[in-house]
Amino acid sequence: MDLPQELTGEIDLVTQSILLASSNHDLEALKDLLRDGSPNVQDAETGFTPLHAAIAACEDDEEVRNKKVIDGKVSDPEEEAAVETVNLLLQNGAIWNDLDKNNETAGCIARRLGLDALYETMVDAGVRAELLFGRLDEYQPLEDGEDENEDEQQDEQQNTPEMNGTEEATTEPLAEKQHQTEPSIPVALSDQKDDIIGQKILDDVSLDNNTYLRSTLTFTEDKLLDESANAVMMDWETTIMNRHAEILLPVEGLRALNIGHGMGIVDTAIQSHSPKEHHIIEAHPQVLQQMRDKGWFDKPGVVVHEGRWQDIVPQLVEQGVLFDGIYYDTFAEDYKALRELFSEHIIGLLDPAGGKDGEGGKFSFYNGLGADRQICYDVYTKVCASAETL
Repeated sequence: MDLPQELTGEIDLVTQSILLASSNHDLEALKDLLRDGSPNVQDAETGFTPLHAAIAACEDDEEVRNKKVIDGKVSDPEEEAAVETVNLLLQNGAIWNDLDKNNETAGCIARRLGLDALYETMVDAGVRAELLFGRLDEYQPLEDGEDENEDEQQDEQQNTPEMNGTEEATTEPLAEKQHQTEPSIPVALSDQKDDIIGQKILDDVSLDNNTYLRSTLTFTEDKLLDESANAVMMDWETTIMNRHAEILLPVEGLRALNIGHGMGIVDTAIQSHSPKEHHIIEAHPQVLQQMRDKGWFDKPGVVVHEGRWQDIVPQLVEQGVLFDGIYYDTFAEDYKALRELFSEHIIGLLDPAGGKDGEGGKFSFYNGLGADRQICYDVYTKVCASAETL
């Protein structure tokens, strides 16, 4: 149903007022507007959110762009005002990675303009959001028990004092979880949400691991592509893989586990260090067939586990199999999968007395998280840097 024209005009006016106050770094006006307005409105023409507007306003300020950040502080008053505006918007629930019509986040604009303090502010906001969502994922939803709920509500009504105009509630509303990867879909279209997301997965099989494992791969001399033409692995990664193998296996005769064979680059590097044992976990049927064709199943000391690591790793832990070095580089999996592996299983697989001099086993992974956008990569690099949060 279309909104009445006068109501549409009021909405547009509120949106433009919020964007203008953000662009002018007018904190007092913005605070008033955010009492009833949203920090996530978007300009219909540019797609700018208030975060975009606050940062883009510095584009024409040559003095701001020439300033440097010293000890994490900005010396220019105008950029300080921009940082304060951005922080106010974030505190009111602004989404750090919303995109404008140019496919840029607000942080992307800050990086492009060389606004280091604003860029770091946006990166830190992304880190906080991802850590929070990681914690929220750990909570289990309450079971639906109508009878129990009714009894609990009656008890609460009996034990809760009546509220009057002079008393204030002490409980704050729960924060809503922001959508980071799924499209924002209006409530009125919620019935179509599964169809929309399902179509996105069909268009890009890398969005879902099970869909990727059922897809057809293309092997060439220098790359491995999925059905949606995404690069699963490319030969330019060889230098990176070689360095990982050197760090994990500094001497011969160690025990290695690699999760995700792909083109076999890192496994070839591991073999060059003459491991005592070399376990490989691979789930894609075509990759497994390539491994058979190239003789990986017949190499001395090599054990190939066919299937997803989520099924195989617990079995290895139960069997008491230990390693000196573990490498992780899967495809069509996100940070949540990496965090699950690290927090739930790695401690049971690494030999605490293993390694070159008994200093303990080592774990490493290919950091391709958010690799299609610099700010996303920087956010996940910071998130992964803390073993406590992995």
